[in-house]
Amino acid sequence: MSIASISISNAPLVQYALRRADDALILGHRLSEWCGHAPMLEEDMALANMALDLLGQARELFSYAAEVEGKGNDEDKFAYLRDVRQYLNLLLLEQPNGDFARTIVRQFFYSAFADLYWRAMMNSSDATLAAIAAKSEKESAYHLRHSSEWIVRLGDGTAESHRRAQAAIDDLWSFTGEMFGVDDIERPLIAAGIAVDPASLREQWLGTLSRVIGQATLALPQSEWMQQGGRNGRHSEHLGHLLSELQSLQRTFPGATW
Repeated sequence: MSIASISISNAPLVQYALRRADDALILGHRLSEWCGHAPMLEEDMALANMALDLLGQARELFSYAAEVEGKGNDEDKFAYLRDVRQYLNLLLLEQPNGDFARTIVRQFFYSAFADLYWRAMMNSSDATLAAIAAKSEKESAYHLRHSSEWIVRLGDGTAESHRRAQAAIDDLWSFTGEMFGVDDIERPLIAAGIAVDPASLREQWLGTLSRVIGQATLALPQSEWMQQGGRNGRHSEHLGHLLSELQSLQRTFPGATW
């Protein structure tokens, strides 16, 4: 059964909250795909717990976007009833898990940014976003620590783990620049003290990456060419496949409840 996509406000604060919610939802779903498949039981539990952290962040941000919008949408409608072009997540986060090294590198790249971002957002002039940030920063700090430790284990481990980790870094690097972009949606929010200018976090982010990756005997790529599009709804083919699974129950049985 076909379900029409929902209508969404273009108000900057609504769009901003949806961007951050989509980041958390999509990465959380990717991590959940490891449940029962991680290389060891402890890691299976760790990845599942990180996925739950991200799902919690997504729910709070979706609920806030719905409250600000005031159009009758809610967290379920935002998660399950939008078309692929209505999602605003970073391209990095929709990339397939691949092997364990690729998942860890993706997590490390994002967590190193998210920890800085949420810490800065604790000073937002928007009280709700500041409260969400205070909770999310504690979670992102753990995500960063966990992924950093694995980067070192993989890079400074066996020849095979080193090769896979370096290949993942090289492959995913071009998706990292999008984290620091600013557009007309975010500029007025930054000027009002509601949002953080992500470009101001890039040097600290690079410092974290350089320290951990150097310790892991790995290397950062030198290329400055970066992929763009996720924030404007232009996605890789991978997001459509992810959403077909994420939304399958609601699309098959519209309005179903437990």
